[in-house]
Amino acid sequence: MKRIEDYLDGIKRIAITGHVSPDGDCAGSCLGLWNYLKDNYPDITAHVYLQETKDVFNFLRGVDEIRHDDTGEDYDLMILLDISSKNRIAFAEKILERVPKTLCIDHHVTNPGGFTWFDNDPMASSASEVLSRYLDPEKISLSCAECLYTGIVHDTGVFQYTCTSPETMRTAAMLMEKGLDFTKIIEESFFAKTYSQNLAMAKVITGSKLMLNGMVIAGVMTREERWKLGMKAAELDNIVSQLRYTSGVDVAIFLYQLDGGEYKVSLRSKEIIDVSAVAAVFDGGGHVRAAGCKFCGEPDEIMDKLIAEIVKQLDGR
Repeated sequence: MKRIEDYLDGIKRIAITGHVSPDGDCAGSCLGLWNYLKDNYPDITAHVYLQETKDVFNFLRGVDEIRHDDTGEDYDLMILLDISSKNRIAFAEKILERVPKTLCIDHHVTNPGGFTWFDNDPMASSASEVLSRYLDPEKISLSCAECLYTGIVHDTGVFQYTCTSPETMRTAAMLMEKGLDFTKIIEESFFAKTYSQNLAMAKVITGSKLMLNGMVIAGVMTREERWKLGMKAAELDNIVSQLRYTSGVDVAIFLYQLDGGEYKVSLRSKEIIDVSAVAAVFDGGGHVRAAGCKFCGEPDEIMDKLIAEIVKQLDGR
């Protein structure tokens, strides 16, 4: 197994980035690597480039150091974490165009590769888990462990999703041994919800519909509804998981409108449907049980197209 050191020969400046709308695994893996480099390689300058992260991740060391725009600086290496495709990099794609070497560490089944160095394990729970394999456990600080543990917690749904493996649990145990407050991380970054988030969840669930004889549940929130609650689009991510908990449902679909008018589509499934294949039809990506894409159009039209792809999978079984 290679270590991160194997890619650092002659490297003095590193740019680290992840996908658009960074979630717990994206932010956790990027900041986990940043902490590891900062703690162990003082001669290397590393910067993290991401869109704004959620407030629940403000406890992670280095979150206030994240750069939210391309500063025009040059780097010897760009390390991409939790990236399923190059069109998911957002503004940091400008850096990718001028960097000589790239290393992508991922766990998305839809990742097509195309990087200088590439390690994608679709069977892993998270990019944070894959990244942990590259790090010397003896050199992982408490701050680094907090980041990586947060990433694993969020992409496994606190170790309940099918992506959770014995290796996932061993990795989490190793990180816990660094002395992190795992209860606080789980409660405050995963389960805690604002009053507005609870109102939004209630509104979506109340207005949701069962489709395909109860196999699919679908919910929608327009930007006007979101604005009325004073919420950012990023604060709605967990609603699709709650829809998925509905008894008898295999697929949960949640559409929420972004400020520009297009709809973000979040897809979750339990056992039958490969939602990554559904999302890929519409230039999206993700995992077999969790994926997403974006659409322009009316909610009913978008839903019809998504349902049609689900029906194709059912017909092919």
